[in-house]
Amino acid sequence: MVDYTEGSGKQYHTGVGPNDIGKYVIMPGDPKRCQKIASHFENARLVADVREFVTYTGTLNGEKVSVTSTGIGGPSAAIALEELSKCGAHTFIRVGTCGGMQENILGGDIVIATGAVRMEGTSREFAPIEYPAVSNFDCVNALASSAIKLNVPHHIGIVQCKDSFFGQHEPEVMPVNYELENKWQAWLKMGCLASEMESAALFIAGQFLRVRVGSCFLVVANQERAKKGLENKQAHDTELAIKVAVEALSELIEKDRTLKK
Repeated sequence: MVDYTEGSGKQYHTGVGPNDIGKYVIMPGDPKRCQKIASHFENARLVADVREFVTYTGTLNGEKVSVTSTGIGGPSAAIALEELSKCGAHTFIRVGTCGGMQENILGGDIVIATGAVRMEGTSREFAPIEYPAVSNFDCVNALASSAIKLNVPHHIGIVQCKDSFFGQHEPEVMPVNYELENKWQAWLKMGCLASEMESAALFIAGQFLRVRVGSCFLVVANQERAKKGLENKQAHDTELAIKVAVEALSELIEKDRTLKK
């Protein structure tokens, strides 16, 4: 592959090198959430700010850790994962937002993904569609343990991933509305908990790269409850999901230390 950084030692898109990041990384979509997440670290500092990729590095439990934003969607999320893994990171927790799908999932709840429907394009350039997009078992356990420890209302299961936000929220106006609406009903019948945009790509890329990937999300609202005329409260403060992700990363660090003894 051509070295587009011309020997700088930094990754082309994220602008980081092996000495800039920790082996454990939290990955929000929104660059503006990075500083908020970094406030949970000790001695955090900005190490890179390129395009949608903003990176802070600090310590957690004495371990060097980082937060890197990915922007919206699978393509840029996969780029971040690949470049960070090339720099030595091996454990990733995505934290972001989602829309609830099942009637019992409310705005303000947390969803922890065990797997993702691959209704997006990025993962298809890694693996055939038959290959499942699943979260790392250690990450799922750590996220679930953290949600319980923090007494956070949460749900654990499958999420749906897509590339078009408005294809989900206004499918009837799209030329392929027949596919969007029919498959949405299938995901509902199969028990999908929520819809978001990055986990399928991250899970598949992570499997290929042999790194650990997990994800948790704040439920912003639930369009299915709105369709049924049910109360549909909204939540926009991601702090609760961030706390779950940070606590999960802390648990993973401590577990890894124990295994090394």
